Amino acid sequence: MTDTTTRTELHVNRRAVGDTRLVESPLAPLADGMVRVHIERFALTANNITYAQFGDMLAYWQFYPVVDDVDGDGNQWGHVPCMGWGRVTESLVDGVSVGERFYGWWPMATSVDVTATPTREGFRDDGPHRQPHAPAYRNFTRTDADPMYTSADDEPRHSLLRGLFLTGFLAEAFFDSRPELGAEQALVLSASSKTAIAFADCAHRRGSLRVVGLTSPGNVEFVRSLGCYHDVLTYADVASIESVPSVVVDMAGAGAVVAAIHDHLGDLVRHSMVVGKSHHDAPPAQVNAGPQPAMFFAPGEIQSRLAEWGPEGYRERVVGALGAFIDDSHRWLHLSEHLGPDAAASAWAAVYAGTVGPDDGVIVSLHGA
Repeated sequence: MTDTTTRTELHVNRRAVGDTRLVESPLAPLADGMVRVHIERFALTANNITYAQFGDMLAYWQFYPVVDDVDGDGNQWGHVPCMGWGRVTESLVDGVSVGERFYGWWPMATSVDVTATPTREGFRDDGPHRQPHAPAYRNFTRTDADPMYTSADDEPRHSLLRGLFLTGFLAEAFFDSRPELGAEQALVLSASSKTAIAFADCAHRRGSLRVVGLTSPGNVEFVRSLGCYHDVLTYADVASIESVPSVVVDMAGAGAVVAAIHDHLGDLVRHSMVVGKSHHDAPPAQVNAGPQPAMFFAPGEIQSRLAEWGPEGYRERVVGALGAFIDDSHRWLHLSEHLGPDAAASAWAAVYAGTVGPDDGVIVSLHGA
């Protein structure tokens, strides 16, 4: 049932991102040019923790600014964007109808009001705070016009994997388009993470690089079972990495491990890419050999791929690769639902604490069962 009188939001402490608060507020009348969306379900992964940790640098906090964001104790609170589905319950925008469902980036809330401009495949958030953001972050795709949509049963998997897959797909395309690096292998940290699995899956299917996964001892067997890594090592095994031209793909933010790889390989590190920070308490890398680690920004790479492949070529490649990845995920990814405000807060705490298994996909709704 849709609550038409109040809204519940789960806010994250911008300076201590493991902390959350639940806030309930009355719904105001909808303003002209806006739509009100009932947020059905969204996915929580380690990437959402990364969004919070890099929220200032990459402007994630500005997706959905929090009103009265500083509390009496001086804590500043924000919305972390999550991927999932929402349904329009009110609309004062021609071209966006009540009852339509959309996929995109939502706040952790029961509903949200968005300044909407209709597009061919859905609508774009044109709120003034959204102007600096990349189109990939502002667009919402109508389910009936979604070229990537497969089935209602696969919606949770799309919520969990579509965005992460696209990051992994683009990171792999980044290296494939740069043969001048001369890389023979990719060293992937946090190899059990869903973005890392997507990267390895794309590289394995293309046959472009030998992919070596690095992970914690408890995840080694799971990572090996995936079949997309040529070798799997623990973080303590850096000295056994083959000394050949390599690229580093850091999903972990494990500075000491990255530094050890650079020390071991030296100038054989041809590029060091920072994608995520699943080890959120680890200090950044202090690199003394090889290139300095560089942050990977997926929206910028989208523009590069569009320029090289064209819109249709880009779409064909993504849709085909994502479909294969979603299908294969039934083999290794199990879903768990967390319904209601308290369950949502507990789910965030579990993902932050790293107690969610690599084969568990966390789906959340602030609405009850």
